[in-house]
Amino acid sequence: MIAIKRLTTADADFAARIETLLAFESAQDDAVEATVTAILADVRQRGDAALIEYTARFDRIAVHSAGELELAPDEMQQALARLPEKQRTALTAAAERIRSYHLRQPLQSWHYEEEEGPLRGTLLGQKVTPLERVGLYVPGGKASYPSSVLMNAIPARVAGVEELIMVVPTPAGERNPMVLAAAALAGVDRVFTIGGAQAVAALAYGTQTVPKVDKIVGPGNAYVAAAKRRVFGIVGIDMLAGPSEILIISDGLASPDWLAMDLFSQAEHDELAQPILISPNAEHLDQVAEALARLLPSMPRRQIIRSALENRGALILVRDLAEACRIANRIAPEHLELALANAEDWLTHIRHAGAIFLGPFTSESLGDYCAGPNHVLPTSGSARFSSPLGVYDFQKRSSLIRVSGSGAHALGEIAATLAYGEGLAAHARSAEYRQQQDQDQLTCASVDQL
Repeated sequence: MIAIKRLTTADADFAARIETLLAFESAQDDAVEATVTAILADVRQRGDAALIEYTARFDRIAVHSAGELELAPDEMQQALARLPEKQRTALTAAAERIRSYHLRQPLQSWHYEEEEGPLRGTLLGQKVTPLERVGLYVPGGKASYPSSVLMNAIPARVAGVEELIMVVPTPAGERNPMVLAAAALAGVDRVFTIGGAQAVAALAYGTQTVPKVDKIVGPGNAYVAAAKRRVFGIVGIDMLAGPSEILIISDGLASPDWLAMDLFSQAEHDELAQPILISPNAEHLDQVAEALARLLPSMPRRQIIRSALENRGALILVRDLAEACRIANRIAPEHLELALANAEDWLTHIRHAGAIFLGPFTSESLGDYCAGPNHVLPTSGSARFSSPLGVYDFQKRSSLIRVSGSGAHALGEIAATLAYGEGLAAHARSAEYRQQQDQDQLTCASVDQL
């Protein structure tokens, strides 16, 4: 059997028990932080020379120049061409669906003009501009995720990013052909076979060979996460992700085997992953518990799954589905499956979740690979204020303001009054100077092309 926790909202201590279950401290390891700090400083100071040394030390690859760490321009396309047909077809289909979904996301520039009164002719709006260069970190070696390449690179391309730089460690020269094939499909421009904190440093600061980027996205180990945290502000980053999470609300009609495997699908990521099932049907919870125990021995990563289920997993009995939704909003999970016969009817009850999977046939794994929406999602309750990665993460917005002479007079009085109230005389006088302009003597440029 699996010693997964059983909770019920009828118990007096339920609130305390759920708090304990959800508690997760992403404590920073002092040794990791010290190592990362030293690597970042070294790469910032010595550039390519430091990259060469760290690549030899950590990845066991000896090169004479950093240029040797960049793949030839045609190697990605060659990897795609050499994939077995079934893999190439699946990867291509996933890329097309992800691209199609994200093409519906782009934010457009917009503006409007005030048409009446003294502010007539005043223009206000927003100019949306893609980032110029983005860095994509991809785990390498045995832990290779071509799906993450698609999920990170395709939205960047849809957003209009001019150049996409991928870094991927290749321990002992081991290159994953599906990762390179995914890079070809996603439109990656350049690939460097570097990893770890040194790769993050190279992207953040730039070296003689690796160009500095505007933003770094993509998953990595503790060293990569620590490095991204430290360079934030010098460059943008996607998010600081915690362990994977899945929360399933079931009405008892879905197959217990299906739900057990859905819980496994996130538990197999990491011993700290959090798989939770909520249902108002006690017998159904018993059936899922039996399925977990019966199916676990067949799982290649069963030890990791068992640890996640026993350490941070739970089966929770609730009074009704409304209470289940309230608990889901409290947890704000990364993945939320509504394994309900009438899932859409309950969607209005959900406020906080990274991705919502509607109905018993919608497994979370489809979202990970090929449904279309992004699988880079907020974790650790941050779905309360964060969103999935998307096209908007690769764009920035600039405010547009244009006022006429009469508009400057009308707004200047307001601005000057507020500025004097804050004790900022130069602000006030800057506005007052424009009030002395009697007519619209200055020609306003057109903003038709934003």
